[in-house]
Amino acid sequence: MSPFETELRRLDGSDLDRDALAERVVLVVNVASRCGLTPQYEGLERLQQRFGDDAFTVLGVPCNQFMGQEPGTPEEIATFCSTTYGTTFPLTEKVEVNGEERHPLYAHLTAHPDAAGEAGDVQWNFEKFLLAPGGEVVARFRPQTEPESDDVVGAIEAALARAGA
Repeated sequence: MSPFETELRRLDGSDLDRDALAERVVLVVNVASRCGLTPQYEGLERLQQRFGDDAFTVLGVPCNQFMGQEPGTPEEIATFCSTTYGTTFPLTEKVEVNGEERHPLYAHLTAHPDAAGEAGDVQWNFEKFLLAPGGEVVARFRPQTEPESDDVVGAIEAALARAGA
């Protein structure tokens, strides 16, 4: 099953084009506006600018499960991201990534291990999952991994090469 077979909505409540996402290499990241890792938005946007024309996108997924660090309304989140970090990548509605109310997208993603072989719950804001076209999870990066690290960039380049982009 593709993780994009489940309903996803944009931050503004409109439908997210799941078919378009399924054709791209996607870096799914649970994001928060009031976290010590929030400056990672800068690196995520640079990845979007660097690879966005090559069948790649970042998909930001706001989540308020970690110490209430994403408390804003959809409008507040959108304004913060665009004015503070100039984000151009899509943001979904706020969802839960862990627990009984975990969004089905994250039920699929968290089943996949990181480089140390550990699967399971998202540890904190800015955990990253790299998906190949079709939705196969090809890499998982824990929150402290910077978006522009050699590991993340190398995995994106490999996924794009494999996809023929």
